[in-house]
Formats: sequence, C-alpha cells, structure tokens
Amino acid sequence: MSAAGSLLAAVPAASVLLLTVATRPRGVGAVAPLRLAVVRAALLTGAYAVLVVEVLGALHALNRAAFTIAWLLFLAVAATAAGLRWRRTNDVVPPPTAAPRPVPVGAVASGGGPDTPTPVAAEDAPAPTRTDRSPAGLLAVAVDAWRTAGRGERLLAGAVAGLVLVELLIALLAEPNNFDSQTYHLPKVEHWVAQGNLDFWPTAIHRQVTIPPGAEYLLLHLRLLTGGDALHNLVQWAAGVLCLLVVARITAQLGGGRRAQLLTAFVLASTPMVALQATSTQTDLVCAAWVACAATLVLDGLRRRTGWGTLLALGAATGLTAVTKTSGLIAVGPLLVLWGLAQLRLVLADRAPAGPARAGGVARTVGGSVLILLVAAMVVGPFLARVTAEFGHPLGPPRLRESIPMERHDPASVLVNALRIGHTAFDTPLAPLRRAGAEAIIGGADAIGVDPQDRAITFGREIFPEPAWYPDEDRVAFPIAGALALIGVAVALARPRRIDSGQAGPLRAYAVVTLATVLLHTAMIKWQPWGNRLILYALVLAVPLAGLWLDALLRRHARATAGVAARRSVATLAAVTVLATSALAGVLALSYGFPRRLVGAGSVFTTSDWDTRFLRRPQWADEFRWAAASVRDSGARRIGLVQQNDNWEYPWWLLLRQPDGGSPELVALQSVLPERPPADPASVDAIVCTGSRPACAKLVPAGWRLEFRDYVGYALPPGR
Repeated sequence: MSAAGSLLAAVPAASVLLLTVATRPRGVGAVAPLRLAVVRAALLTGAYAVLVVEVLGALHALNRAAFTIAWLLFLAVAATAAGLRWRRTNDVVPPPTAAPRPVPVGAVASGGGPDTPTPVAAEDAPAPTRTDRSPAGLLAVAVDAWRTAGRGERLLAGAVAGLVLVELLIALLAEPNNFDSQTYHLPKVEHWVAQGNLDFWPTAIHRQVTIPPGAEYLLLHLRLLTGGDALHNLVQWAAGVLCLLVVARITAQLGGGRRAQLLTAFVLASTPMVALQATSTQTDLVCAAWVACAATLVLDGLRRRTGWGTLLALGAATGLTAVTKTSGLIAVGPLLVLWGLAQLRLVLADRAPAGPARAGGVARTVGGSVLILLVAAMVVGPFLARVTAEFGHPLGPPRLRESIPMERHDPASVLVNALRIGHTAFDTPLAPLRRAGAEAIIGGADAIGVDPQDRAITFGREIFPEPAWYPDEDRVAFPIAGALALIGVAVALARPRRIDSGQAGPLRAYAVVTLATVLLHTAMIKWQPWGNRLILYALVLAVPLAGLWLDALLRRHARATAGVAARRSVATLAAVTVLATSALAGVLALSYGFPRRLVGAGSVFTTSDWDTRFLRRPQWADEFRWAAASVRDSGARRIGLVQQNDNWEYPWWLLLRQPDGGSPELVALQSVLPERPPADPASVDAIVCTGSRPACAKLVPAGWRLEFRDYVGYALPPGR
C-alpha cells in the first residue's frame, strides 16, 4: 500500500471523528452522549458510503479519482459541521444557576418514573463548564474515571482494551483469508473495480451477485483508496469496536452503571466468535453493529418523543442492516415495533386533552414510521431493484430463497430446528456432553415425527450434529456468553426488579424483543454447521442483559447480611470464575484461533503473506501460483474462468493483475444467471480452472493443451 493510499484511507476515519464532534447531543439528559454521537457518526458515514457506491456505480465511475473526491467532500462537510458545533458550544456559557448538580460517576438511578435520572458512566457525567466539552476536558473526565474506578473495573477495562488492541494487530498483519471471502466477498469487489459499475456479471457463483453487498461496499472504498486489500480486515474490526461501544450504551440505557457497562463490554469482547471475526473479512459483525445501533436508538424512544434526526438515523440503521445481511432484519423488525408502541404510549399518556393534539401525536408517529422505511429504502432499494430485475424477486433466485430460509414452519419442525441451533451454539470441548445432547435431540425429533436431517429444515447436505467448540471464525460456539445472555433475558422477563427496580418496564420490553428475535431466527433460518456466526447479531442484542444481571449479582453480594454472606460469596465466586473462563476463552481464541493466530503453526508473525491467504487450504497455494505463472508467461490477456459454486476465485484476481496494477480481464465460461450468458471459450486467450478437471475439460476447445493438478488447472491454445 502506497503512502498516498494510507493517507486516503485515513479520510473516512477522520470524517467519523469529526462527525462525532458535530453530532454530540446538546442537552445534558442524553445517556452516554459521546457514544450516542459515535452511533450517529457511524450511521451517517455508513449510509454515505453505500449511497456513494450506488451513485457512482450508476454513473459507471467506480474508480479511485471519483472516490477520492467523494471522501474529500465528505471530510470538508464533516470538518465544517464540527467547527460550527465547537464554536456554538464554546460561545454559550451556562448561567451559574443552570449548572447541573454533580452526579457521582457510575451512579445508578433509584426512581421508577419517566423523569427518573438516567445512570451515568464516566463520560456521561454532565459538564458544569464549557471547558469539559473540550478534548482536554474529556481527557480529564476519563482520567478521573480511572482514578475513581475500583480494581475490578480497571481489570475489566484493561482486558477489553487489550483484546481490542491485539485484534487490531492481527487485523493489520494478517492477509484476508476467510473462505467465503475467497469465493465471493472479495471477488465481488474486484468485479466492481474491473467493470467500473455495479451491473451483474455472468458467474458460476451466484452468491457473488445475490447476497446483499453492504459490507463489500465498505471494502470497495478501501480497495479503491488504497489500491489493495491490506486494510480490508479493519472493516470488521471497526464494527466490533462499534458493537462494544453500543452494547455498553444499551446497558446504561437499561439502568446499568459503570461496572455493568464494563461487564457487558467484557462479556462480548471475550466471546471467541467476536474476537475472531474482528480480524476477518466476514460480514457478521458489520450486520451486528447496525442492529445494535438500531437497538440503542429505539431505547432512546421509550421515554421521550423521537426527533427527526433520530428518525433518519433509525432509517439508516434499518437500511444498512438490510443491505448488509437481511437476517439482521429479524431483530430490527421487533425493535421498530417496540419503538412504535412506545411512541404511541407517550402520545396516549400525554396530559393534554384528547383531540387534535393527541391525533397529531399519532399522526407524527405514523409519519415517523413511514420516514424510517423511506430512508431504509433509499439505502437498500437500488440493490433490491437490481436483484428483482435480474431474478424477478427481491430475495433473489429460488436456490437462494430455498437454501437458507426454513421451508417448514409447523411447531414440531421449528422446535427441532431451535434445539439443533442451541446445541451448536452452546457446544463445548466435552465430547460426551455433545453426544448426549445430540442423541437426546435426535431421539426427541423421531418421537414427534420430525426427521432431524430433513432438507426442509437443514442447509444443503449438512448432517447434524457438528462439533463447533474449536475457535474457528466460522463455527466457534459461545456457551459462556450465550448462557449469561439467556440468564439475563430470563431474569429481565420474570423478575426485572432484581436487576433494577426503576427500570422494570424497559428491561422487560427489551427482553421480550430479544427473545422474539431468537425465536424468529430459529423459525426462519435452517440449522447449519456455521450457523453460530449467523446468530451473532442476536447475541450482541442480548449481551447487555447479561452484563446487567452479573452486576446485580455482585451488588447483592455487597449488600449481603451476615446470615446469607456465605451464600452470596458462593454466587460471587461463581460469577468471577465465569468471567475468568470467558477471558481465557477470548485469549485462546486470539492466540490459537483459526485461520488467524498469534502463536503456533500459521502465526501472523511467522507465516508469509501468500501462505497466510491459504491457511484454510495450504495445498492449493502452489497450485494457484503454478497455473497463474504459466498463463502470464503465455502473454494471455483475456482469461476464462471455470469453477463451481464454492470454489476460490479471488487468488486469480491477485495473481493475474496487470503489470501496472490494473485488474485482469477475467470472464466466466459458465453462468447461473439466466440473462447473463457466459463467454465463448473460443474468445479467450487462456483458461484457468478450479475444482473439477472433467468440468474444465468440457469447456476447453479442441486442440488446446490442458494441465491439471489436484485442485487447479489451466488450458492454453496451440502456440502459447
């Protein structure tokens, strides 16, 4: 990556920082105002990034110059907005009588009504002077928070920061090597760069055009700004950081003080799936981040009327979720229903007499709902329009609509599907426990007349059960975080006052939404061995309840009387043991996780860049190089691709790049898109193949020389 590319890549990050300054709430009543500003800045930047791709794609201008101009303009607008906000903030000096009463850091609300003071964390303490809004003032608040924090809180904060920094190191050192990224995430980006637009192309891998491309849109910006993929892992890393900030804010919104927020962030940060995906080019953390943003904005609407800015942000969160991973809408839907009901409740609870005022409030809620959907449609609509035009359905071709969503919805089938998903999500290294659980599920399924391997409730040809305990980014289970989340949901539903007597209503409502999300997911998505990453957004949604419950458990221990101290001590010891185990799981995931790790075979410190890309399939590394070298030496310019639906295409884009760094001319000789016929084999100068030699041989013109190893092959015409 060039120096110019590094500077250009810093422009989006600088824009987010400036927008954080520009969008910080003006009032003193907002919960965690700095984190709310980060949410607003992230949504603004994400929506802008998607719309830039759509607009420039429609203009056939997906190139470095156009993207550079777009980001410099955005940076200028963000800087101007931040400057204006800074000037207004420092020009207004609150009168002495208006200075808010100091609030203890980490204080917890004790009242129960709508006007109850909100819990505050270190950054949330209202600022009595304008200097507290400056960077120096914020730094002073952070230093004071660290000084007043207890030993446990410092350990939690240090552990979270350590995990995040190690993830950043791995993300920067490791080359992209996710399996799906080699097949369709990254080839999708390269096709856009080569074409200069978003038009669909002939391909044998339908996921390159049918799967929502929101995360890849973000990768496209980095690809064009830097000229390569060196920073691609940072998209998911940034999404992971955003998730941590947002779940901590959700915890504060639900009554949690500083310790509860740190517990929440710690539980999520130490979850192996989160730690591994944060260094990856997968898309699940990006989806989870947008869902979490929607959740925190919805919670803001439980006790006050939503302004137009928040309505726009909710629409952006909904659209970004839909354009990244449509399964995330399983959570966003119930969240928006909760928001609508809360807004109507506020209208009906208004002390103003019934009549025009109340009718206007209802109309405003309905109008706000329409605005949310319109903004979401602006973000995801262009992609859905292309898919509908190509396949006649906004959800793509039948093979996509039938492979992942459940095809049976009778209660017995949904129950079996839910049990299998739970079994995989809570898997542990204890093989006897896994076998016993699987046998019980299979036996129970047979007893109620459901085939546990039924293709209508099982993805592809996969067979349940599948071990998922090993720290693999696509499969790893989350038994600790999942169990804590389930306990938190159960307590919030049944006995919310044990968590916070003043937040019983919001706690129960949020728990209902979380439970509804999990139930909807199990009723709509088939079981699959890598299903744990598909439900990651639900875990992120649920983990604040885990942090709140753990904090309540520790508070009860602190208040224990002599007669029950021993029992409380046992409970506290159990909580500490769980947290220590969770920390160990996170550390082991980063140290030995697959396919990016710190130590051992395949370490990011000892493995070459090329070999890192092939850690999933090391035997293919030399084969790709061998075939690409032969094709390059032949002088071929137009190269045909022969591959199957799950083959790796991305290495060809790297190995066959033009000497000046330009994209190679790769054309598919097969196509699963009815309206996009493949290229004629006679029209290419060479053919490269992956997967099946017989499939390749069928497309090689007569008289051409075909060479094939185990997985990779190539064919050249006579004379080359």
